[in-house]
Amino acid sequence: MQRDKAPESYLPMLYEEAPCGLVVTKEDGTILRTNLTFSQWVGFRVPELCGMRFQDLLTMGGRIFHQTHLAPLMKLQGSVAEVKLDLKHHDGQKVTMLLNGIRRERDGGIQHELALFTIYDRDKYERELLKSRKLAEELLQQKTAAEVNLRLAQAELSNAFESAQQRALFAEQMVAIVSHDLKNPLTAIKMGADVLARGERTSKESNVIGWIKHSADRAERLIADLLDFTLVRVGRGIVVSPQSVDLHDLVHRSIEELRVTFPNAWLVHETVGVGNAYLDADRVQQLIGNLVSNSVAYGDLAQPISIASRLEHDMAYVSVQNEGPVIPQSLLTTLFEPLIRGAAVESGIRSVGLGLFIVNEIVKAHGGQVSVTSNELCGTSFTVSFPLGSAPFVQPQ
Repeated sequence: MQRDKAPESYLPMLYEEAPCGLVVTKEDGTILRTNLTFSQWVGFRVPELCGMRFQDLLTMGGRIFHQTHLAPLMKLQGSVAEVKLDLKHHDGQKVTMLLNGIRRERDGGIQHELALFTIYDRDKYERELLKSRKLAEELLQQKTAAEVNLRLAQAELSNAFESAQQRALFAEQMVAIVSHDLKNPLTAIKMGADVLARGERTSKESNVIGWIKHSADRAERLIADLLDFTLVRVGRGIVVSPQSVDLHDLVHRSIEELRVTFPNAWLVHETVGVGNAYLDADRVQQLIGNLVSNSVAYGDLAQPISIASRLEHDMAYVSVQNEGPVIPQSLLTTLFEPLIRGAAVESGIRSVGLGLFIVNEIVKAHGGQVSVTSNELCGTSFTVSFPLGSAPFVQPQ
C-alpha cells in the first residue's frame, strides 16, 4: 500500500497555484518573489516580474494612491486590508484587484508580503448595485414628484368641487325662491279663470279660458316638482303625512282629475282586492299624475293607458301601463335620475325630466319600491309597491 506524500511536498505547488496572487517585495516595492497565479493575472512571466517594482504594475491613479496612502500605512501600522488597486496587464488592459499586505522584518531587511485577489465579479456586482441604487433614487424622485402632482390635482379638484357645490346650491336656492314666488300669480290666474268661466261665454271664449286653466295647472305641477327637487337636493327629502285611505277610491279620484287635464288620453282603471293603505293621499295623487303624464308624453294615445290598484297580502300596488315605443335598455338604469328624459318625442307635453325622479322620492319616503318594464309585447309599465302597515317607513329629516 503506497503512503501519501508528506505535506511538505505540497507547499511549492500550493504557493504557485494558490487561488490568489502572492507577491513579496522590498520596502521600496522591488518584487523579490511572486507566484504563478499573479503572473498569469498580469500577463508577465515570473522571471520578468522579479526585479520590477510593484508600483510599475499600477496605473497612474494606483501609483498616486500607493505613494500617498498604501506605503505610509504599511510603514505606520504594519499592515493593510482590502485595499482596492488598478494594475496594468501586459497588454495594457486594466485589472482591478483587492490587496491585503503585511510588513515584516527579515534578515535581509524590511519586506512586504502581499496577497491579491481579482474582483471582477465583485466590481460587476458593485456596478449593478450602484445602477440599481441610482434607478431606485430616480424612481423615488418620480414617485415624490407624482405624489406632489397628485396632491396639487386633488387640491384643485377639491376647490373645483367646492365651487361647483356652491354654484349648485345657489342655483337650487334660486329655483326654490322663484318657484315659490310663482305660486301666488299662478293662484291669481286660476282664480281669474274660474271667475271668467262662471258667466255666459262663447265657445271660443270658453276654450280660451280652458287653455288658461290647463296651462296654469301644468305650471303649478312643474313648480311643485321643482320645489320637491330642491328639497331633495338640499338634503331635506320629500315629506309625507300618511293616513289610512281607500286605495281604489284615491286612485279613482286621481284619474278623474287627470281626465280633465288630459282629455285626449284614454284612461282605464282596474282594481284588485279590497282594503285601506297607510299613505299620503296628496303625494300618491302627485305620483299617479307624474306617471300618467309620462305615459301621455311617450305612449301611444290611440291605445288605453291602464292604471291598476291592487291590494294583496301586506302590500299595496299602483301600476301605470301604456303602449308605445320601447324604452332602450341603456336608459332603464338612469330613468329615475333627475333631468333625464326618455326620448325626444313630440307629444305637446314639455318636461324638464323631474317627474320620475319625484315619483321615486315619494315611493322612498313611504318605504316602498318602484320598478319599470318595457317591451314590445306588453308595452311600458311602471309599478309602485307600498307596505300596508301603519308606519312602514322612516320619515326623512
